[in-house]
Amino acid sequence: MFSPNLFDSPHMFDMTHKTSEGELGKIRDDDYETKSGTETMDVPSGDEQDPNQRPKKKRYHRHTQLQIQEMEAFFKECPHPDDKQRKELSRELGLEPLQVKFWFQNKRTQMKAQHERHENAILKAENEKLRAENNRYKEALSNATCPNCGGPAALGEMSFDEQHLRIENARLREEIDRISGIAAKYVGKPLTSFPHISSHLHSRSLDPGASNFGTQSGFVGEMYGGGDLLRSVSGPTEADKPMIVELAVAAMEELIRMAQSGEPLWVPGEKSTDVLNEDEYLRTFPRGIGPKPLGLRSEASRESAVVIMNHVNLVEILMDVNQWSSAFCGIVSRAMTLEVLSTGVAGNYNGALQVMTAEFQVPSPLVPTRENYFVRYCKQHTDGTWAVVDVSLDNLRPSPMSKCRRRPSGCLIQELPNGYSKVIWVEHVEVDDRAVHNIYRPLVNSGLAFGAKRWVATLDRQCERLASSMASNIPAGDLCVITSPEGRKSMLKLAERMVTSFCTGVGASTAHAWTTLSATGSDDVRVMTRKSMDDPGRPPGIVLSAATSFWIPVPPKRVFDFLRDENSRSEWDILSNGGLVQEMAHIANGRDPGNCVSLLRVNSANSSQSNMLILQESCSDATGSYVIYAPVDIVAMNVVLSGGDPDYVALLPSGFAILPDGPGLNGGGILEIGSGGSLLTVAFQILVDSVPTAKLSLGSVATVNSLIKCTVERIKAAVA
Repeated sequence: MFSPNLFDSPHMFDMTHKTSEGELGKIRDDDYETKSGTETMDVPSGDEQDPNQRPKKKRYHRHTQLQIQEMEAFFKECPHPDDKQRKELSRELGLEPLQVKFWFQNKRTQMKAQHERHENAILKAENEKLRAENNRYKEALSNATCPNCGGPAALGEMSFDEQHLRIENARLREEIDRISGIAAKYVGKPLTSFPHISSHLHSRSLDPGASNFGTQSGFVGEMYGGGDLLRSVSGPTEADKPMIVELAVAAMEELIRMAQSGEPLWVPGEKSTDVLNEDEYLRTFPRGIGPKPLGLRSEASRESAVVIMNHVNLVEILMDVNQWSSAFCGIVSRAMTLEVLSTGVAGNYNGALQVMTAEFQVPSPLVPTRENYFVRYCKQHTDGTWAVVDVSLDNLRPSPMSKCRRRPSGCLIQELPNGYSKVIWVEHVEVDDRAVHNIYRPLVNSGLAFGAKRWVATLDRQCERLASSMASNIPAGDLCVITSPEGRKSMLKLAERMVTSFCTGVGASTAHAWTTLSATGSDDVRVMTRKSMDDPGRPPGIVLSAATSFWIPVPPKRVFDFLRDENSRSEWDILSNGGLVQEMAHIANGRDPGNCVSLLRVNSANSSQSNMLILQESCSDATGSYVIYAPVDIVAMNVVLSGGDPDYVALLPSGFAILPDGPGLNGGGILEIGSGGSLLTVAFQILVDSVPTAKLSLGSVATVNSLIKCTVERIKAAVA
């Protein structure tokens, strides 16, 4: 790009300067005008002298100030006057034409000298700048390597962009080698260098932008006041970080192959799903987190779908712990990012690396949660596909043996031309699930409880929900439809908080502020209590949450339709006291007509309940359904429907989680989800005392126990 000879000649511009000075030496007096401004020689110029004539003594004449001013003014208009102009000017100024001629010659020479001196100064400065830049490039390139052989590279073998990249790679390689040495000292195992992930170690300012899901802080369980168990987990040590990088890169390679491979790694199963060939897996991926510990069962699944969201927003949701936990609140009961090792490069999550901990649940107190300590790695591949992978770090955590560890799991996201995305999800875990209740064991063993199908179905439903909330072309023909964009947004935000609050109290997790009561008088009902104080989203006082799960021989679709229908509500809802329930407003949440947010009004004979409103969200997908509701104040809801802030509306959600009891036989004798019975979880949250400092009475516990049992009996009788 630059010629070495050019920069090896530092006097290139100095030579020009010397030549100019030589020409200036021909001037009789360099400061002729500047010193006197009025002197001139009354002798002919050298080319007009007679060679045989003896040179006369120089005679100088001083011009007057008026003569100088007139000639200066004429010079500005015409620097090269002809004979006629010189004679006319000499006649006006009282000078000889030859004097005028000499003055103009000297003036032109003087102006040329000034211009050359100024230009020379500029060229000198630029020459020094180029010389310094050349020296800097030479020094930098002395350490450059050849892109082919890795040896020293000479000038001209590569572009400057490549040169800079090679220099940066060399620096990062030295850094990895240094960290590898530290790792070898502490863990006794050298770290393999991965030059192609060096750029992932760069940092950028983390600016996740506007969140589509969730408003809570970095720790999801925090909004419910708990999370001591997760908080006790510390981030990785400096010695662990090189091992984490190595493990994340290997996990990414494994995820890509797991997502794209067919037989013999994946073989067709009898339930129209792919089944992982364990022997082939061990032969294909000998590296990783090590062999399966004794007592753990392998669980692997793969699922794909096209979702109505672009790849940028999907990556944002997966890499932001708040959005991820809110979007998958039915699966993720709590989550926290312990440390961000890399935020990515080029202003996005390409190369982002996060150490996290999370607890995964099924919406039932009868299925133990699965806690994982893992690293999440995001990468954009050369074909434009994004991949996000998780892999457990249990071997780096000084704790008893985990009951669940996460082998490389995650998803591939491929951008589609219409703004949609194709997602391929892989879930691969090893788990001790012996504590699962017998009625949930078929669901868990089939992989439907925690597997890829549930993740993809939830993601698809949430993408539809978000697309519906952003829709602007809402028909105004139905009086119940909320057409105001502000009202729709505010009501959906309130419903989202209600669903998240319900999910935190319905599962088996005890990490939140709930306290499980041991002596409730019932073995099949879990009763928890919490004190609500200074929380604008909940009424102050003592809140009881009761949950129970049971099996009924009715397909999930039928149970879902029965529970969400306002016309059948009086058959099971004790609190409505037999009143007529009417839908006042609703917002569609997807293609399924059952997916919607509704505002219901209970017209009760009791005058004290005549103005009671119920906010309800019903949602269903291929792996499960929810019907969640909460009584709301009519004044507060009017504010919400007008686009007001929904965060100050107090909610105590109750509701139902409906899951299939496992793959069953449909009418044609083919195994499919939802063709058998249903696993129904019923949960209530009730304010039993409006004074937060009051003590919980046994009568309150008995009341909530009776309430939930009565509701269960009514549902069983109604859907039988």
